[in-house]
Amino acid sequence: MRCSPSIVTDMIHVFTYGEHFYVYDTGSGALHECDERTARYLKGENIALSEEELSEIGALKREGLLSAPETSARPLKSSEIKALCLHVSHDCNFRCAYCFADEGAYHAAREVMSLDTAKAAIDFLLRESGKRKVLEVDFFGGEPLMNLGVVKETVYYAKERAAALGKKFLFTTTTNGLLLDDETVKFFNEEMENVVLSLDGRKEVHDAVRKTVNGKGSFDAVIGKIKKFVRSRGDKHYYVRGTFTAKNLDFSKDVLFLADEGFDSISMEPVVTDIPDLAIREEHLPVIEKEYERLCDEYIRREAEGRGFNFFHFNIDLEGGPCLQKKVSACGAGNEYFSVVPNGDIYPCHQFAGEAAWRMGSVFEGKIDPALRAKFAENSLFTRHKCGDCFAKFICSGGCAANNYHYAGDVNEPYPLTCAMMKKRIECGMHALAERRSRENSHKN
Repeated sequence: MRCSPSIVTDMIHVFTYGEHFYVYDTGSGALHECDERTARYLKGENIALSEEELSEIGALKREGLLSAPETSARPLKSSEIKALCLHVSHDCNFRCAYCFADEGAYHAAREVMSLDTAKAAIDFLLRESGKRKVLEVDFFGGEPLMNLGVVKETVYYAKERAAALGKKFLFTTTTNGLLLDDETVKFFNEEMENVVLSLDGRKEVHDAVRKTVNGKGSFDAVIGKIKKFVRSRGDKHYYVRGTFTAKNLDFSKDVLFLADEGFDSISMEPVVTDIPDLAIREEHLPVIEKEYERLCDEYIRREAEGRGFNFFHFNIDLEGGPCLQKKVSACGAGNEYFSVVPNGDIYPCHQFAGEAAWRMGSVFEGKIDPALRAKFAENSLFTRHKCGDCFAKFICSGGCAANNYHYAGDVNEPYPLTCAMMKKRIECGMHALAERRSRENSHKN
């Protein structure tokens, strides 16, 4: 669907990275590198530029690449459901200290999803997907491999039902890797579009929080299995996903450790917890921002040497990517995407699962609470008013609704710590993009 923008305002963001000066134009999405004098002038300082310098700025403005009007497009919302997160196991063979899901139990009895419930969820998704041809299912937990039989049978059932209706499923699984064996690896490589593997980095960091049920560190038990799986994956998608806490603010070492272990698709997320010795606090931000810069410098160096890796948070696409309507729509949770827990109850997403106030229905009832769904359907970048003057708004779309709610009791109230880290990651990603463009241009010449 084409975007139908209307003029609102214009904004530029001037920032430095080391000895580099950048100007990001939010209206056009253009990124420019400039000298210090021009950067200071564009920040509003009383700097006298030459006629040639002013002419260059004027040319960029006429070309719509600087101080371009921002546009407002109606959020692209749909009543057609596109994806479900199936909590096939509310149990786990780990007891990770920072787990938002209460070590897999979601503050309730430990249980697994039955095949009947999983099938009912698939039927619900197919029925509510409307004209959508490609649907998504994420097998989640707890630890999904503790209920592998249901995962397999659900995949086969979904594929059969989808084929009869002219639709297609893309499947994803998130796992800690402990139960990976040859049979499971074969199944994943045949059926999973993506696999997310939890690994926090260096052994001492991983073992400090990711322990098995017997209280022992899990690194030695999973590292070999995860490496073997990734070697078998070929060109299919996977991510090794870590979490950093206040105990490892030097997390760039963990990202680089993972890269050195042969993983080339890596994500490292800041913890969201209220546990005092693990929680990220405001006083940590200067250290975290410097750490992102250290990581970015090495990221660029390795890429230039031909041994780069994909770090999720430095992936900045300023030329392609989603339509503006999708960018302002924010997350599809609670409207186009839902979580289903083992008893069939429906929640906006996995981070709301088990919270009574956010129960939206059941796959057996076959309907969604209209008032709660409307709340999420209305949610967009424009309902998050504090995002209005933020340069990152068209990239992050206002952040995570669940984090916002758990921080301030309002899905529209941005979580300041997350915002600060997001802005820094975006600036690092822009610098990496500029360096990549510079190398490409030098090769052409």
